[in-house]
Amino acid sequence: MEFPIEGACQCGQVTYKLHAAPNMVIACHCTECQKLSTAPYSVTAMVDVDAIAFSGEMKEWSRPADSGNRSAAKFCTGCGNRIYHFNPEDLSVVKLKLKPVNVEDETILTPTAHIWVSQKQKWFVVPDDVKVFDKQP
Repeated sequence: MEFPIEGACQCGQVTYKLHAAPNMVIACHCTECQKLSTAPYSVTAMVDVDAIAFSGEMKEWSRPADSGNRSAAKFCTGCGNRIYHFNPEDLSVVKLKLKPVNVEDETILTPTAHIWVSQKQKWFVVPDDVKVFDKQP
């Protein structure tokens, strides 16, 4: 894998450069992620904040999380694409909503864990070779 990996929102107004591999990639099956992705799950890369650089105008939105924390998100002011999530109490990691359209080796985006499988779509079969968690680990 060659770094940096560059990415952008749908309209191109927000861009990022990922300078190192994610710490972990998860597939989240919670109903909130199903709404966000309009798919059975969303793919999220856990990235150290100093391993990524963003440019472009973003707005912030947040909601209460089941843990009692806040789940905050940054999104493009132009097209509305969600760029990343974060915990306002821990700004060392961002939860990047990577889209594999410009990644030469897409294995970097292969989820190693599936979370919130208690809310997954019944027809979706989780692969055998990943960790599985009923809720948030």
